[in-house]
Amino acid sequence: MEMINSIGRRKASTARVYFFKGAGKITINGKDFKDYFPMPSIQATIVDPLIIAQALEQYDIKVTVDGGGFKGQAEAIRLGISRTLVKISEDNRKPLKEKKYLTRDAREVERKKFGKPKARKSFQFSKR
Repeated sequence: MEMINSIGRRKASTARVYFFKGAGKITINGKDFKDYFPMPSIQATIVDPLIIAQALEQYDIKVTVDGGGFKGQAEAIRLGISRTLVKISEDNRKPLKEKKYLTRDAREVERKKFGKPKARKSFQFSKR
C-alpha cells in the first residue's frame, strides 16, 4: 500500500483524504489536527471511524479541506476517512455503515428568494 485516497463532502466543504502507512499522525492543511480543530468534540468526530476500524495508529493521514465552517469540514473529513477505510478492507464496511459514516449528508443551505428577507421568512404583514 503506497497511498490510498478518497473524497468526503458536507454542506459547502470538500475534503481530500490521503492514507499512508505510518504511526497515526493526522495532518489537516499542513497543521496537526489538534491545532486545526482545537475543540475536543470535533477532534472526536474525525478520529471516530479510525477507532471503530481499529486503525488509529496504523496510518498517517494527510487531508486538504476547503469551504464551509469547522463542523462541515470535520464531517467531510469523517466521510473521506470512512470511505478510505472501506477501500482498505471490506470488513470495515458493516461497523461504519451501522454508525452511518458512509452516508453523504446532502442537506445544503436553501437559497434566498426574491421579495423575501431569507429563504422562507416573510416581511411582517400589515393590514393598514
